[in-house]
Amino acid sequence: MRVTRPRGEVAAVLLCVAGLTGCPRPQAESSVRLQSLSPPAAQPLGDELGPGDVFEVRVFGEPDLSGAFRVGPDGTIDFPFCGRLEVLGETTSALATRLTTCLAKGYLRHPQVTVTAKEYNSKKVLVFGKVQKPGAFPYTDNMTVVEAIVLAGGFAQFASENSTRVIRPAKNGEERFTVPVEDIGVGRAPNFYLRPGDVVYVPESWK
Repeated sequence: MRVTRPRGEVAAVLLCVAGLTGCPRPQAESSVRLQSLSPPAAQPLGDELGPGDVFEVRVFGEPDLSGAFRVGPDGTIDFPFCGRLEVLGETTSALATRLTTCLAKGYLRHPQVTVTAKEYNSKKVLVFGKVQKPGAFPYTDNMTVVEAIVLAGGFAQFASENSTRVIRPAKNGEERFTVPVEDIGVGRAPNFYLRPGDVVYVPESWK
């Protein structure tokens, strides 16, 4: 008997995964590269800014210059006293240095500026197949396949959890992984860390 899964809650998703047995195991395929489910370390998110990304600027002692900014479709922002700045591909630390230099040119004495990324909307993962809410979701640092499926509303009915696949862009095409999410949910396998641009596909169970 298959259990209908509740939506949205991590604990609920893991509970329903743990309660399901008998899902078919993924078949060996020459096109699927089975690699270690957990990389040696979670891959930190590169903080290069892209269109749609949101970051927060803090200028010590200057609340009027502090706040949240969104990178425009053309890769620019408008910042007080500095005008329109091209920030596409720039790191948050480099941008902080750049703003500090700008504000020090006749506007503030010894400005102290910090820049912190809030939303990496330019870096996404795609989740589709037998999930409740397929779509593209912003990538977050150390994001796992379980977290991505939760963002997609959890598994849909008749999902084959242990046959979940991750397709990852690579220099010479793509890498493919079969990820046993059911086993991850009950602690039989380590979690799988995603990277920006990964595609998560949950196939249908034919059993």
